Amino acid sequence: MRFLLALLAALSLGAAFAHTQVTAVTPRANAQVTAPKTVTLTFDEPINLRFATFKVVPLPAGADVEQTAAAALARRDDAALRADTAPALSGMAARVQLPLHAGLKPGAYLIVWRVVSDDGHPVSGHSVFWVQ
Repeated sequence: MRFLLALLAALSLGAAFAHTQVTAVTPRANAQVTAPKTVTLTFDEPINLRFATFKVVPLPAGADVEQTAAAALARRDDAALRADTAPALSGMAARVQLPLHAGLKPGAYLIVWRVVSDDGHPVSGHSVFWVQ
């Protein structure tokens, strides 16, 4: 019985310390697509959009993806550089859809996000797709 209680406690703590994860991105990672109208991110739990950042930016040829993602998340007043329309998001959602500007030029695009997990920890990530 003591073992069962310890196991249940460990499983409960593990769930409490789990971080939010992206379960799907559309366009999917490394996809080559015609210019999409939106980018969609799906999370494993609802997130507070007030404390989240989402951006879609062109990825210059030869650029380091990690450095470009970090710079995009840190940058402010970058609406003119972005491929998304910088929508104002609020509320809670497990799925986020970002409208894109019409007629994206061919090339690589970087989707970046930073959200706050239910346990209060920031979680960030990125994905790349190519427009043909």
